[in-house]
Amino acid sequence: MNILGKRYILFGVSLLIIIPGLILLFAGKVPMSVDFTGGSLLEVAFTNKTPQPSDIIAVYEENKVSDTQVQTTENGSFVIRSQFLENDQRDSLLAALNDKIGEVTVIRFDSVGPSIGEQVTSRGALAVTVSSILVVLFIAWSFRGIKNAFRYGICAILAMIHDVAIIFSVTAFGSLLFGWEINSLFLTALLTVIGFSMQDTIVVFDRIRENSNIYRRLDFETLVNHSIVQTLQRSINTQLMTVEFLLLALAMFGGVTLREFASILLIGLLSGTYSSIFIAAPILVLWENREWQNWFRKPKQSQA
Repeated sequence: MNILGKRYILFGVSLLIIIPGLILLFAGKVPMSVDFTGGSLLEVAFTNKTPQPSDIIAVYEENKVSDTQVQTTENGSFVIRSQFLENDQRDSLLAALNDKIGEVTVIRFDSVGPSIGEQVTSRGALAVTVSSILVVLFIAWSFRGIKNAFRYGICAILAMIHDVAIIFSVTAFGSLLFGWEINSLFLTALLTVIGFSMQDTIVVFDRIRENSNIYRRLDFETLVNHSIVQTLQRSINTQLMTVEFLLLALAMFGGVTLREFASILLIGLLSGTYSSIFIAAPILVLWENREWQNWFRKPKQSQA
C-alpha cells in the first residue's frame, strides 16, 4: 500500500476543506460568543407573539443598549447579544420587551465583562503555544538517538496546525448552515483535539524510530510508508471503537446543547487521526527529500 505516493493528493484534500472555511472565518462570518468578546447574551421566548428581530433591536435601542444582534433558534426562541448588562438593566429590558412585544420568558442569561473575555482569549492562545513548544522539546529529546530528531517535533506541530485549521473551517461552515459560534465549549473541543492529535502522531513517529533501527538499508520514504501501514489499523480501530461512535451518538441524540460540541469534537478527532497518518509523516518525507527544491522547476526531458 503506497500511501506516501499519494501525499500531494492528500495535501490537496486538506486544502480544499481548510481554505474556504478560513475565508469565511476571516470574513467575519463566524460569531464569537460573549465568552471571548465580552457582553451579555439573553435567550428569550415570547408566549403570545413571534416578533421580528428588528422589533427586539428597537426595544434595546430605546433603552440605550448598543451592539445588539438577534438570532432565532430552531425551537422558536431568540438569542440576543448586546453590550454588558447589569442585572437592573436586564430587568428593565425584560419589562420593556413584555410591554412592547408580549409576554416574555427567560431561557438563558450570560454576562461576561470585557476583561474576562480578553483573558479567556489570551490564556487559550497561551495554552496552545506553551503546549506546542513543550511537545517539540519532548519529541526532540525522545528521538535524540536518530538523525534530525527536531524535525519530528516540527512535523507534529504542523499536523496540529492542520487539525486546528480543520476545526475552524468546519466551525465556519457550521456557523453558516446551523448558526454555530465560537464559545468556551469550542475551546474545550479544540484543546482536546490537539491532545489526541499529538498522541496519534507520536505513535506513528515512534514506529518510524523503531523501524529505522531494524530496516537500516531501506530508503527513508519506503521506511516511513511501511511504518504508516503498520500503525494504520491500530489508529483507525482505536479511534472508531473508543471515541468516534460515542461522539456520533452524542451529536445525533444528545440534544441541542451538546450537538455543536460533539460535532466539532467528532470532526476534530477524525482530523487528528487523518493528520497523524496522512499529513505528519508525509511532511517528514517531503522535508527529508527537500522536495520544495523541484516544485517550480520544469521536469527534465529524457534524451532519446
